[in-house]
Amino acid sequence: MMSWIDWAIVLIPLIAVACIAFRMQKYSSGVAEFMAGGRLAGRYLVCNARGEMGMAVVSTVAMFELFYEAGFTISWWQKLTVPLALFVALTGYIIYRYRETRAMTLAQFFEIRYSKSFRLFAGILVFASGLLNYGIFPAVSARFFVYFCGLPQDLNIAGITTIPTFSVVMVIYLSLALIMTLTGGQLTVMVTDCIEGMLSLVMLMIVLTALMIIFDWSQIQQALSQAPPGKSMLNPFDIGSAKDFNIWYVLIGMMGSVYGVMAWQGSHAFNSCAKNAHEAKMGAILGTWRGVTKGVMISLLAICAVTYLKHPDFAAGAANIQEILNQISNPQIQTQMRMPLAINFMLPVAIKGMMCSIMLFGLLAGDSSYMHSWGSIFIQDIVLPFKKKQLTPEQHIRILRWAIVGVAVFGFFFSLLFRQTEYILMFFALTGAIFLGGAGSIIAGGLYWKKGTTAGAWAAMISGSGLAVSGIILQQCWKTIHPLLLQFLPNSKFLLDSPNKFPVNGQVMYFWTMVTSILLYIIVSLLTCRKDFNMEKMLHRGQYAIADDQVKVVNVKKFSWSSLIGIDENFTFGDKAISISVFGWTMFWWLVFVVVTVWNLVSPWPLNWWSLYWKYYAVIIPLAIGMITTVWFIWGGVLDLRHLFKNLKVYKPDDEDDGTVIKEAKAAIGKDS
Repeated sequence: MMSWIDWAIVLIPLIAVACIAFRMQKYSSGVAEFMAGGRLAGRYLVCNARGEMGMAVVSTVAMFELFYEAGFTISWWQKLTVPLALFVALTGYIIYRYRETRAMTLAQFFEIRYSKSFRLFAGILVFASGLLNYGIFPAVSARFFVYFCGLPQDLNIAGITTIPTFSVVMVIYLSLALIMTLTGGQLTVMVTDCIEGMLSLVMLMIVLTALMIIFDWSQIQQALSQAPPGKSMLNPFDIGSAKDFNIWYVLIGMMGSVYGVMAWQGSHAFNSCAKNAHEAKMGAILGTWRGVTKGVMISLLAICAVTYLKHPDFAAGAANIQEILNQISNPQIQTQMRMPLAINFMLPVAIKGMMCSIMLFGLLAGDSSYMHSWGSIFIQDIVLPFKKKQLTPEQHIRILRWAIVGVAVFGFFFSLLFRQTEYILMFFALTGAIFLGGAGSIIAGGLYWKKGTTAGAWAAMISGSGLAVSGIILQQCWKTIHPLLLQFLPNSKFLLDSPNKFPVNGQVMYFWTMVTSILLYIIVSLLTCRKDFNMEKMLHRGQYAIADDQVKVVNVKKFSWSSLIGIDENFTFGDKAISISVFGWTMFWWLVFVVVTVWNLVSPWPLNWWSLYWKYYAVIIPLAIGMITTVWFIWGGVLDLRHLFKNLKVYKPDDEDDGTVIKEAKAAIGKDS
């Protein structure tokens, strides 16, 4: 149970952040502020806010599930993605050009680049995909706090009836998230997320230091070494029996990491809220350093929780946890809540309160961003295209607020009624593929290829979403379909080995949607292109440049090391130092990965060597870096917040800047259809 000290640590900073949220309301008078924070955010504000949004409880619980099944091994093979991730971060791939379009939502970009009807279709797909994806957020998050805080599973209402405690927690926290979001939209969200992120960094360093004192590494090594052969939690070369989280999971993820850059719109407002494209790019680069702290949090919490559950020194506490888990009827919920319960039992007073506050801030940041995203996408990309008369800013913001409330209501009832039967990450893959399957090709093609056409976009999106939906239906109906197929193919090994579950998981289905979508976009575009698209107009370059963006357009004429890592004329000396440091740090560990992989192929490491490697790579070194970056990002965040409030005092809203596409401007770009 949480003590009064723990609750005080949670409530005091929460009240402070809520007061700031109410203050922000007076600054949000226009649609641009509500939708994109007025495009006034500096790099540290964007980085801190977006980083805190990534600390959503559902994401943390999902990573706990992954770690409990695979340990450190998946993170080893994920280093294969390093060159690709570095390319995306340092070059500003997609992020830079998207910000140049000045679009507020991805579907607005689709209308500019393709057509209004395609914008509507894509808007419906991304909204449906995102809404279903968000549907389990409230349940997972609320259950986390029920079990972490030691609350009863059911509440007795006046001796008449009982209701699940998690439903009450959902109402409370969704109300808080709505307050944060409705007061000023993205302007409030990014400011409160930034402040929450800075507070969380301080508390996180204290929590992680406490864990290092409570647990000895010899205990951790002994606990992680208990995994059976083929499912090692330490040795990435001993995972041959792993079924879902294996090397194929990583390889497909590699392709998706480039294919799907910025396709997922759960935080779309952060893509357009920066002062200019360069600040957006630098925010993404800085995210690499800030992400080190998040990584060590997940790693250290997870290994300590596994140690508490498996090591003989903590057997009494583990037995109490198992007794509580036995009261949960749904086996998937048991899996999800195992780690949160362990964290509850293993943390002392005050440290537990800080951990609860960190998770609550992550919860509010994640949910407020998602509610804002899906609510605004519904209005901007589904409702407004049917409006013949332009709304006033007041009317526009009013319907945006109602849509955000609608997302919260949907999340509550979906979470209340939906029965979770699979890993969170696999659920995300299934629901996300409805839109992501075709989105990557039309985004990259639209921003970088002047011959991409509307017909090509339709072909890519329909094929991608169609394959994804087909896969979902097959997974849900497999037990019914399987006997029928077996009658026609009685000797099929494919069918005989999978009587209860569709044998192709969400990650593999995502791969085939990507391949099909890319091929169709290219082929159909080449067959239908009659006139090159005016990219200069769409990207506001040359004669179409907008003075407020204050960024020079970069034309790279020859190869250089600077261009390789994304450095251009807009970079100051400090910007160059940051980019070089990110490049050097990332490439150093990638080279370690290459050398150690070759070494193990020739002469395998013993388990204790792997244990030592993970101790320093995943815990000691990131913790040391985190102590430095905590000071760095708090200082940068404070400066950016000061600049934001200073700019807000002289900011003049533009009523025409509301996310709609002006016909005259669109016609000037030039359409292919």
